[in-house]
Amino acid sequence: MIGPDPVWRLTPALGAPLGRGRLRVTPEDFQVDEQLAFTPAGEGEHLMLQVCKRNANTDTVARHLARQAGVRAKNVGYCGMKDRHAVTTQWFSLPWPIKRDLPDPAAWSDPGQGIHIRQLDRHDRKLRRGAHAANRFRLVLRLETPLDPTAVAERLDQMRACGVPNGFGPQRFGWGGSNLERFEAQDRPTGIVLSAARSALFNHVLEQRITDGSWDQLIPGEWVCLSGSRSGFLAESVDETLLARLKAGDLHPSGPMPGRAGDGPAGEALAREQAWLAPASKWLEKLGVCGVDALRRPLRVIPQHLQWEQEDRDSLTLCFELPPGSFATSVVAECIETD
Repeated sequence: MIGPDPVWRLTPALGAPLGRGRLRVTPEDFQVDEQLAFTPAGEGEHLMLQVCKRNANTDTVARHLARQAGVRAKNVGYCGMKDRHAVTTQWFSLPWPIKRDLPDPAAWSDPGQGIHIRQLDRHDRKLRRGAHAANRFRLVLRLETPLDPTAVAERLDQMRACGVPNGFGPQRFGWGGSNLERFEAQDRPTGIVLSAARSALFNHVLEQRITDGSWDQLIPGEWVCLSGSRSGFLAESVDETLLARLKAGDLHPSGPMPGRAGDGPAGEALAREQAWLAPASKWLEKLGVCGVDALRRPLRVIPQHLQWEQEDRDSLTLCFELPPGSFATSVVAECIETD
């Protein structure tokens, strides 16, 4: 298996953790609120539902809504998977004929499964993955060691200025990395198993760039990702204009989500990636055979609206927003060491 051990535990990039604590002691310690980039249209042949779930995974909610609506689970849309051991709010969609009256949110809720329908409205299309603007987090860490408030404030200032490594968290890899074992065992893996292998390779490259100090820097031949966009461009050289945009958070260095040929680095940046990924040649070959297209992912993410509070010596609360696909544990890891 390639990458850090475990594959989701990257070397801290901003310095040693400021203390040690526990995350998710209760589901309420990990709260996520999905932020849409739009509002429901109020008309159309789809139904959008905002659901608050506690100790339930996204697939469980999707199947529950499918049963209530009398549709297939595959016809239920959502923007992304949300944590199970948490209290999370997210949107779902499902087909709903024009002539059919809107359902009663209370009747569709299931407190026994931790599913509560907060609101619903008509919409004109199915929700697609990544259609949300951001995820808003409120995390409570139960501290096992005392914290220096000055050090916490300084560390969060670092995060606001240069961001944190945009690694994939443990949720991506299954319990104990089981999705990676399944990738190696299966001839043509699909879905989350395929994604786990690509994520592990990305984390491996990110770990190398944390080690050499370039995770938040541009190197010649970098494929640059634009902030808030899936677009990017090749930077054959690095000039003052690019460095200014990097400092402003307008663009980011990138790492590979391997697959079939796609956009990518050149020159020095390409040579480094090829050397780092050489031990994973069998994985790369399998990804190519599986027909997944290569993509680029930003190596760093800058938390927005990052705030902290400490009501007592035994806990630390962090609040922030991240774009779709980024993991809250990446922010926590740069401040507090957890299991």
